[in-house]
Amino acid sequence: MFNRVFIIAEAGVNHNGDLQLARKLVDAAVEAGADAVKFQTFKAEEVATPGAERAQYQKDNMPGKDESQLEMIKRLELSYAQFRELYAYCRQKGIIFLSSPFDQESIDFLAELGVPYFKIPSGEITNYPFLRRIGGKKRPVILSTGMATLGEVEGALRVLREAGASDITLLHCTTSYPAPPEEVNLRAMLTMKHAFALPVGYSDHTEGIAVPIAAAALGAEVIEKHLTVDRNLPGPDHRASLEPGEFKEMVVAIRQVEKSLGDGIKRPAPGELAVMPAARRSLVAARDIAAGEIITDSCLTAKRPGTGIPPNLWDVVVGRQARRDIAAGSILSWDMI
Repeated sequence: MFNRVFIIAEAGVNHNGDLQLARKLVDAAVEAGADAVKFQTFKAEEVATPGAERAQYQKDNMPGKDESQLEMIKRLELSYAQFRELYAYCRQKGIIFLSSPFDQESIDFLAELGVPYFKIPSGEITNYPFLRRIGGKKRPVILSTGMATLGEVEGALRVLREAGASDITLLHCTTSYPAPPEEVNLRAMLTMKHAFALPVGYSDHTEGIAVPIAAAALGAEVIEKHLTVDRNLPGPDHRASLEPGEFKEMVVAIRQVEKSLGDGIKRPAPGELAVMPAARRSLVAARDIAAGEIITDSCLTAKRPGTGIPPNLWDVVVGRQARRDIAAGSILSWDMI
């Protein structure tokens, strides 16, 4: 699906329900070098019941707010008209617009809007009717797997495929905001890669940039990280988000890691070829060797530079006859023996 690490700036609901702030998040994502900026599209009444409590991290990140989950997300909801504006703004700025749907109607809206990928949030991995609706759109899918077992991932993949999805990338994720590093378990990303033979990536909720960079080094094809214009803004996700300068630093580091991974073929790098003669050794005459003498171990030593016969051929040279007199300290070449 991707020809390099695909970096998603997760704006999510960090716009706090303000379209102008959402535009600033798009600008920040562009400036940071992200490939895509992603929001969350939902009708609040279709997501939560009036009595649904907020998650503990939402309570922790918004102390003093006494409200239900429905009341909270209602304040963070953008209209479809506003998403159309954001989609057009992203096109104008040259960045891919993505948004995770959280209800059936929003799936249809985003399909009509023209999103190139469907990004499925972790909380919907067991919502089979939801997955069938997305699979039926037959577009590439990026599936977050926070809170899931390997069996639940397998079940979600079966439902998506039966509905028509064929191009699927799995994102490992730890659904805590922020997530402690000891609970990240990055190796689970590789477990999914081997279990399902699918591209994998990582959706990060840790503080800082170390863990997503490590994920890229392990072979993540997609990295998703929350972006905010100010971590001190009120809202459920700002605390686990990067500010623009930090996000840019992460992007630069991931691109460096990406370049460093290479093709896996073990061979000298172009820059090493010039170093090789100075760093490696050659077979050198340890003493004067007379013409016709049979060369023995005592005749040889290994010294720099590496411009003559390499010392890994020591055993090949021992037992041969010197063609001419060889002075002590001479670098051996094949025409001497």
